[in-house]
Amino acid sequence: MSSFNFLIFGVYPYVALAVCLIGSWARFDLSQYTWRAGSSQMLDSKNMRAASNLFHIGILFVLAGHFVGLLTPEFVYHSFISSGAKQVLAMVSGGFFGILCLIGLVMLIKRRLNNPRIRATSNTSDIMILFVLLVQLILGLLTIVASTQHLDGSVMVMLGNWAQSIVTFQPVKAANAIESVGVVYKLHVFLGVTLFVLFPFTRLVHIVSAPVWYLGRRYQIVRQKG
Repeated sequence: MSSFNFLIFGVYPYVALAVCLIGSWARFDLSQYTWRAGSSQMLDSKNMRAASNLFHIGILFVLAGHFVGLLTPEFVYHSFISSGAKQVLAMVSGGFFGILCLIGLVMLIKRRLNNPRIRATSNTSDIMILFVLLVQLILGLLTIVASTQHLDGSVMVMLGNWAQSIVTFQPVKAANAIESVGVVYKLHVFLGVTLFVLFPFTRLVHIVSAPVWYLGRRYQIVRQKG
């Protein structure tokens, strides 16, 4: 195993996770006002609902598929589905929701770049993260094309072994598991890990935000002047 492969796929995921956790904590503690999605719907709602729904529905299903697909051990799913069948299922569902996500994302990018009001209120990170997501999404769809060359599920198993080794703190085993997969898979994994690095510094933080404090808030008493 090369040192470069170990650094990128064995060490870098933990560095990215540390940056994500520490950076998110620091931002929430020091700059809570910036912890928001920064919606631009009020500036221009034309096609906003369709674009946003396509993007969010697509990405939620894609992320759920990655989570279940990569972190479910072989012995769990082999009792009811083979590795090859699981790969085909992932290709079909991932392709469908990936295309939905791609359509929505392109619409959002076009809207942000072409609308003068929205462009004026966008900062560099807003535009940058959209293009990073676009590249990552295209890489993901390209992995589906690459997967048509090996429908036995072997590469999916290697990628699953990488992810499971990472979460069980076995960096050497993780790096070994992914070393022989194709370049497009490695680029997809690398950029996916890099998104954790970018997470605290962009609007992506709104993913983990929910107004749960609303459930326990005190009632607001409004008195009418008489």
